[in-house]
Amino acid sequence: MLSEGVGRSGENLPIKMLNDRVLVDMGGPEGERRSTGGILIPATAQIGKRLVWAEVVAVGPNVRSMEPGDQVLFNPEDRYEVEVRGNDYVILRERDVHAVAAERLAEGSTGLYL
Repeated sequence: MLSEGVGRSGENLPIKMLNDRVLVDMGGPEGERRSTGGILIPATAQIGKRLVWAEVVAVGPNVRSMEPGDQVLFNPEDRYEVEVRGNDYVILRERDVHAVAAERLAEGSTGLYL
């Protein structure tokens, strides 16, 4: 559960994700990425469709395969953006997530649900 949002009168309100929704934080500037050699590749250099990784911040009660702190892989075109307390987040449906990476996954696995 994300701690607070802002109501019409400016007061802080608790926020809870519903159904199969997942709230993720994409981190740095959208679309920018670094190569393994440390070179910054700007968003304008994207070729074709590229999936992106983000960290799960909150999940709805019907989400079964991920929890806050997990890394998820998704198509950046299948999303809704929202601003909460000055931070930008992305809302996804669980079915729009292509893979999950987490330390809690069983040993011997790749760490991804594909």
